Amino acid sequence: MPVIALVGRPNVGKSSLFNRLTKSRQALVSDFAGLTRDRQYAQVIFGENIKTFVTLIDTGGLSNQDTIIDNKIHSQVLNALEESDVVYFIVNIRDGVLNLDREIATQLRKLKKNIVLVCNKAENIKPINAIEFYELGLGNPHLISAQHNQGITQLIKHTLTLLPKAKNQQQITQKTLGIAVAVLGRPNVGKSTLINRILGQNRVLTMNSPNTTRDSIYIPFTHQGQKYTLIDTAGIRRKRSSCEKIEILSIIKAREAVQHSHVVLLVLDAQQGITEQDATLLGMSIDYAKALLIVINKWDNLDTYQKREIKRQLAVKLSFVNYASVHTISALHGSGVDKLFQPIIKAYTNTGTKFSTSTLNKILTNANLTHQPPAVKGIKLKIKYVNQTGVFPPTLTLHGNHLQSVPSAYDRYLKNFFIKALKLSNTPIRLEYKNAENPFKNKKNTLNARQIAKKRRLMKFVKKKK
Repeated sequence: MPVIALVGRPNVGKSSLFNRLTKSRQALVSDFAGLTRDRQYAQVIFGENIKTFVTLIDTGGLSNQDTIIDNKIHSQVLNALEESDVVYFIVNIRDGVLNLDREIATQLRKLKKNIVLVCNKAENIKPINAIEFYELGLGNPHLISAQHNQGITQLIKHTLTLLPKAKNQQQITQKTLGIAVAVLGRPNVGKSTLINRILGQNRVLTMNSPNTTRDSIYIPFTHQGQKYTLIDTAGIRRKRSSCEKIEILSIIKAREAVQHSHVVLLVLDAQQGITEQDATLLGMSIDYAKALLIVINKWDNLDTYQKREIKRQLAVKLSFVNYASVHTISALHGSGVDKLFQPIIKAYTNTGTKFSTSTLNKILTNANLTHQPPAVKGIKLKIKYVNQTGVFPPTLTLHGNHLQSVPSAYDRYLKNFFIKALKLSNTPIRLEYKNAENPFKNKKNTLNARQIAKKRRLMKFVKKKK
């Protein structure tokens, strides 16, 4: 499949063009420079009559600053350029030709790639005003406005003439391939390090400073024949600490990643223990009813007493997710990482399993015998039968009388009882309650002529008796 890489200096509109071509909001977009850091991949269709499937790569902005983060971004861009068949070199037409644009163009000309010079933010600007960009030596500039969807069709038509001919065109895939695994956690707990360890390469940026990852990065890969999509999310701090607009956008993207995932890996820092924010992130996973694995990173740096203390904290603070398994790893050194795949596959299988109605009703009968439904406001609840109405997660609908106000304690009891009886690991279930409707409700009995005559005789008899 042909690959197109989007490169340029910061804040020229690479992510805006990426979102425009993918017809999505996959990449974060803001006026803040340097927002994109990791490579972001997506598959799109170019052309109308003859469809061509293309992979787009959004990259971070190139700068001439010698900092750790800029050097790592530069490395990510080089990897994207190596993979690409066509390169979109994006510039801001309103800024004119800057020295940094000249430096980037000099490096791009050395590549044996098809380079397309894209002048963004060109709404209401005539082509004659882009004449200065010819000095970059990259051919005719293509004027577009990613934000206002101007010039995109012409850019795609020109790109189609540059793409290599693919013998076997594969159909465009969904956003997530195989098992979607979201890696969730507070800042700087080792999420990106864990993903790089799983992939066996430096796919995403890793630094000792928090908030290195800002976007949610979707990374498809295959392990032992099973397809996965790893989703690296931004670290989520407490709400009162998240004041910057960029961080708030990152949190929204992280929530979307959890929503789109099948399994959530909640990464905790063993050196910091179990914090209040960790419990909040657990609540996010529970809200979306996602399969859950708790991963304690940096376990190799603890002594025996600290390990025992962490286990005690887990038993106390995370007792409300007793269905989730706990795994101790060291993402930096790789210990315990390979053992995550088997429970991930099992959790994914469990969340998509359909159970027979007879099996579920036998479990419900045992649950009622063990603990009868309580009375609410003097009215006893009555659960008659249950059936499965959904998967991902398994959704069970319980039918009966007066089920509009089932106590939360009894709801938790039923969930735990079904999870244990069905032998579900790392998998929550969702219970829905449906009251049995009275078939004669709002139906008036219509009397026939004989019944009406009988009623009249009865009324006369009653009046005479008085």
